[in-house]
Amino acid sequence: MTLNRAQPGRREAEFMTSRTQSKAIITRHLCMAADVEKYSRLDTPSQEDFQADLVQVLEEAAVLSGLDRTSWERQPQGDQEFAVLPVETQEPLILGAFVRNLAVRLGERNANCTEEERMRLRLAIDFGVARTAALGYSGPAPVSVARYLNSPQLKRVLGSLGSTDLAVIISDRIYQDVVRLRGEGEGLDPSRYVRVHVLEKEFSGYGWIHVPEHSREELEPLVADPEPDEAPAPAPTTSVKNKKGVVHFGSGDAAYKMYKKYSR
Repeated sequence: MTLNRAQPGRREAEFMTSRTQSKAIITRHLCMAADVEKYSRLDTPSQEDFQADLVQVLEEAAVLSGLDRTSWERQPQGDQEFAVLPVETQEPLILGAFVRNLAVRLGERNANCTEEERMRLRLAIDFGVARTAALGYSGPAPVSVARYLNSPQLKRVLGSLGSTDLAVIISDRIYQDVVRLRGEGEGLDPSRYVRVHVLEKEFSGYGWIHVPEHSREELEPLVADPEPDEAPAPAPTTSVKNKKGVVHFGSGDAAYKMYKKYSR
């Protein structure tokens, strides 16, 4: 018996074509993800409002920076948006004007909000290979952006600085290539970034955290690894010499009983 398989639709055919092309050509893109802090605390109507506001502040920051968001390949994920930017995107423009305008728009959005209504963002940026896949994007850049975005240092910085609405982390690659060279006129200041070592799942790499209007000196105490909890003092042990030498019985009541028994 012969099974008749349905012919793929237009969208599926376009995807298969683009997938074949993407495998043949390795292209590197600027990748970026923005995530809303403490989104899960919101009720359903508030989540809908925050999603709409997230799109709006990103759109407005892009327009103010002279960027065309319609050319970005975007993947919404509820409380966050991941985007693959066009190859020709100017990295200094994203790290400079876009970040500054995003901070301003967030501040304006939150100006008359209660603490519960305030929207605060973590932003992660990296540059590398990113290709379309069946469920979104594949490649090292989308993975590293996700790991940077969830780094404990970035979460700690945003959670500790109540005066800011935006905390940014970029890869070491972008810092060395763009920020360290001061962004070709975008006024990027390397002294306002602090380096962190990110260990997230199987990912390990250095990143640089920046918070608009905050200095490196303010950030350094927040990104330092917390001091390990003081180890409890070991319980006292009891030992007794017998004819065969020293016998150790451990600690606690049981050891004391053994000590009394064998020391008679």
